[in-house]
Amino acid sequence: MNTKSYFFQSFAIVALALVAFIGFKQILPDKIFSESKLDSKNILIDSLLLESVAEDSLSLDEDSLAKSERLLNQQKIVYDEAGGIEFPAETFENYKGYQYLIHFYERLYQLEKNPQSKVRIAYYGDSMTDGDLIVQDVRMNYQERFGGNGVGFVSITSESAASRGSIKGQYSKNWKTQSYLNVKKPISPFGVNGHVFFANNGANTTWIQFEAGLNKFSTSLDNPTLFYGRSSRTGNVNFIIGKDTLRKTLSPNNIVNTLKVSSGSLKAFKANFIHADSIPIYGFNFDNGSGVHVDNFSQRGNSGLPISMFNADVMQAFNNSLKYDLVILHYGTNVLNYGTKNYSWYEKGMTKTVNKIKESFPGVSILIVSTADKSTKYDLEMKTDSAVVPLMKAQKHYALETESGFVNLYTLMGGDGSMIKWVDEAPAKANKDYTHFNQRGAKAIGNLLYEQLNKGYEEYKKLREKRDAEGSKRKAVRKEKADSVSVTNDSL
Repeated sequence: MNTKSYFFQSFAIVALALVAFIGFKQILPDKIFSESKLDSKNILIDSLLLESVAEDSLSLDEDSLAKSERLLNQQKIVYDEAGGIEFPAETFENYKGYQYLIHFYERLYQLEKNPQSKVRIAYYGDSMTDGDLIVQDVRMNYQERFGGNGVGFVSITSESAASRGSIKGQYSKNWKTQSYLNVKKPISPFGVNGHVFFANNGANTTWIQFEAGLNKFSTSLDNPTLFYGRSSRTGNVNFIIGKDTLRKTLSPNNIVNTLKVSSGSLKAFKANFIHADSIPIYGFNFDNGSGVHVDNFSQRGNSGLPISMFNADVMQAFNNSLKYDLVILHYGTNVLNYGTKNYSWYEKGMTKTVNKIKESFPGVSILIVSTADKSTKYDLEMKTDSAVVPLMKAQKHYALETESGFVNLYTLMGGDGSMIKWVDEAPAKANKDYTHFNQRGAKAIGNLLYEQLNKGYEEYKKLREKRDAEGSKRKAVRKEKADSVSVTNDSL
């Protein structure tokens, strides 16, 4: 065989293949041979999460973690009484922290006594609560028992607006949006929903339209009220209600301003923003003024860390109008995939988040909801992801350290391997990504969350009644002694 001839023949084939590759590259789709950076316009990235992971070595000292866990499990959590009420001691393994929800429970107690009063919950979450999943079921449970009508605070735009059933929202494409997920220094401070919107007035009108949903207790838009921020220039907004148009002025004098669209209930309305491009717009609130109201502040891709960037003064201004009693932080889905089981960096970051919530909403109760179960394929078999339990324990730890209530969603849904069961059930309660619940599963989770919170409330009522009974008994004894002294003095 002629080796030299074979070499040149092989070389010629490679050269022809290279020429063909270069030629075909010009006509094949850019998606395959893109030389530009990935267009991330529709990809949500929690910049603080990425920074925290980058700064952390992701090293895992298994002995230290195991020792720390043993010490925590041996720890007995004994509470100091608050207002004469002290919940029973707990272990770290079974920690729920009802003691730290006393403010919320007292507000519910007062609402039961006076149905015209009001209780409000802010529910912050990630894609688990997108489209009002889980939250709408927590809301319906509370409104069923304590009264209340309306979906609460709703952002101007949302990735899930089209799929949300509790309210139907449509909006023009010329809104400028800034999110706390990927913007550190917004043009104007973020609102209570972690966003700020600007109407890009140009050739086309910037508008938003809402229609009441079909869910129970949300079949009307009650007392629709616009929230907007401070600006040096005024603007206008035209509210179209049926065949009528209400022209109103936006006077952005305060860091947070409100404008009531209409008193009472509407089925739908449209808002056209005119010459309002400099005014920060936050969203609309819908509630009937009494009972329980639950705001869903979900954001895909969120770890919870961006809340630490809230402007406390702006949040307090929101709180002056909305008056929150409980803030729920439901995160974890976006924290599981970073190659680590050491979540000390996340504990530190979320401790900052909880402290920011306390600064922003003074006196509010805080509830941490842990990651749910998630399944990953190991050796061709689906099993609970190895990072789930370490993350759940880290969430429980910072809940305890920050004096927050805690819901262990992982154990609540069944613990190890439970996500596989939820996916395989007929009918299924979770999606094939083995991470997210479908509508059926979200309803079940919402009910489970409500049941745990309500169990704490029923316990609180018993402790309160016991405290009140003992107080009445002590008063009676003091009165009896006083009467006895009075009789003795009279005899003398």
